[in-house]
Amino acid sequence: MTRLELRDVRKGFGALDVLAGISLDVGQGEFVSILGPSGAGKSTLFQLLTGALKGEGEMRFDGAPLDDHGRRFAFMPQRDALMPWRHVIDNATLGLEVQGVPRRAARERVAPLFAEFGLAGFERAWPAELSGGMRQRAALLRTVVQQRDMLLLDEPFGALDALTRAAMQRWLETMWQSHRWTALLITHDVREAVLLSDRIYVLSARPARVVREVAVPLPRPRGASAALAREAAAIEAGILDTLLGVPEPEREND
Repeated sequence: MTRLELRDVRKGFGALDVLAGISLDVGQGEFVSILGPSGAGKSTLFQLLTGALKGEGEMRFDGAPLDDHGRRFAFMPQRDALMPWRHVIDNATLGLEVQGVPRRAARERVAPLFAEFGLAGFERAWPAELSGGMRQRAALLRTVVQQRDMLLLDEPFGALDALTRAAMQRWLETMWQSHRWTALLITHDVREAVLLSDRIYVLSARPARVVREVAVPLPRPRGASAALAREAAAIEAGILDTLLGVPEPEREND
């Protein structure tokens, strides 16, 4: 079942064309990634989906025009955006509270998930007391507990060190296997995309268009054997060849 459909989606800012007709789809329970050069408009696409920006083209969800953006998507930005003056449990409930759920009821909904997200015992901790990986798990908990139809993940591990990032990627794959969230991920990390995704859309430089769609038919969990690692490396190499053949994005004058 197809959940999200984009057809010829376009966006510009004055004379600057950013998206030049993006078409893609995401199925129920599917993990899809978007890769592309810096400045290609990947985050702009998420802003169109969430309703923060208006563009041209067709966006449909479950076959109907996408006109209720706020109800469909739970968005996780590049930074964890935890509020330092709120305990971890109250950061995790923030999205529910914005929806109008009373704080006590929101805490009751969130509390049982702390163990699954590796945060048991840290409910009353302050964000400054958490490691980078724990902060990202708290941010993802805040995102998924909203029980939206689809997750939008904008480079959620980009600010982490390499070792923590690798651990978080494996953790997210495990969590996705358990929950089968419908997810769309923006990333610059080819290896991350291959590890996590069922399919990958590769974008050109700005103005962005889809230049390649890559299926990742590897069994899960990935990276569990040398043979799987070789297959994954071959897929990564093909994607890198595509990306390196794409011109660098135009740079705006200072």
